[in-house]
Amino acid sequence: MNYSDIKYADMINGEGIRVSLFVSGCDHACAGCFNKVSWDENYGKPFTEASEKEIFDYFTKYGHSLRGLSLLGGDPTYPKNIEPLTEFLKRFKEKFPDKDVWIWSGFTWEEIREDEKKARLLSYCDVLVDGRFVENLKDITQKWKGSLNQRVLDVKKTMAAGTAVEYKKRPA
Repeated sequence: MNYSDIKYADMINGEGIRVSLFVSGCDHACAGCFNKVSWDENYGKPFTEASEKEIFDYFTKYGHSLRGLSLLGGDPTYPKNIEPLTEFLKRFKEKFPDKDVWIWSGFTWEEIREDEKKARLLSYCDVLVDGRFVENLKDITQKWKGSLNQRVLDVKKTMAAGTAVEYKKRPA
């Protein structure tokens, strides 16, 4: 798996101060995508043990002020990304169980739950922003999403209910 960027102290991609990992690889090819360069799975740098350690070290040092981790792209649910991210998130949640994980996917919750590997990846996440970006539904006033068709879902409640449950802002 490759990644295009790691943003530390990111306050745009989810609630609170976060670390955002932008992975490479996406087949959706949404018109108007803000990060077209990340469609190519080979773009950027390989995500290695050193990359993971860098993120973990940052959380160890600054975790008191960090709310969590965000996974964007590209698409974290792109086939080549699923297994490495699942293993990474498993270790992340073991080390930092009080930190939340947000994930963006061009697939909807309904599509993800039909795929065992994608659903397993999602089991380590707390919030899912789902659905493809649709340029003619673009709305810059929306928080954490780019177009009106996308949803911000509470993963645990959605999994328990079996149907999409909108995320409600949590206290810091």
